[in-house]
Amino acid sequence: LCTDYMESICKDHFLQRQYRKVDGGVLWSRNERNLDCTVTFQTHSILQRFMLHFDLLQLDCNDHLYVYDGAHATAPPKADLSCRNTKQQVGALFTRSNFVTLKYVTDNWGTDANGFRLVITAVKDPKHGCKEFRCKQREFCVSADLTCDGVDHCADGSDEDTATLCPESGGTGAGSAWVAGCAGAAALVAGAAATAACCACRRRAATQRTRLHCECAMFLRGLAQRLASRPAQY
Repeated sequence: LCTDYMESICKDHFLQRQYRKVDGGVLWSRNERNLDCTVTFQTHSILQRFMLHFDLLQLDCNDHLYVYDGAHATAPPKADLSCRNTKQQVGALFTRSNFVTLKYVTDNWGTDANGFRLVITAVKDPKHGCKEFRCKQREFCVSADLTCDGVDHCADGSDEDTATLCPESGGTGAGSAWVAGCAGAAALVAGAAATAACCACRRRAATQRTRLHCECAMFLRGLAQRLASRPAQY
């Protein structure tokens, strides 16, 4: 899952010029001022296209988000979104190509409530076959890596189903369970400072497999070796 912020992308002209290949991502806007920013996303396969839907959409009337079905902001936009639009009214937007280009234009005024949270997902039509995760309502295919990550990529909640697919989320909406462990400190002689080390293990349940990413043991082993090799100070 890729999470980007319009403020970061728009300040870096190099990032604006790059096609950003994604299986799925979340694009945040948080009341940015004086923007004229364009960013293009591309799927990994030409058999895919993009679905876009908003978790949050609250734009100022002088701000516009243009959505283009393609790799450039040239043809008439597929959507021109401003203060008159709500996330319920817009619903899900689908591209015909494997590119989507977003152009965001804002003025120098706004409130902290202005902005959007846009979920971008690469989807594949059922006729092309599905070897990963099939959404329930529209039955298109999305990457299995997007399941149980706390983001509704299917726009119907099926990739975050806590009853069957993501039981470990416990209905909290967070698709991953984080387990934190901390290593205690070792004191050095003559008033040395205590050192604490914390590490986190992320356990992520996918459709029929569980991945456990944990660096605790390696970190603690390295810490113990450094403390053992350090000469005592008196």
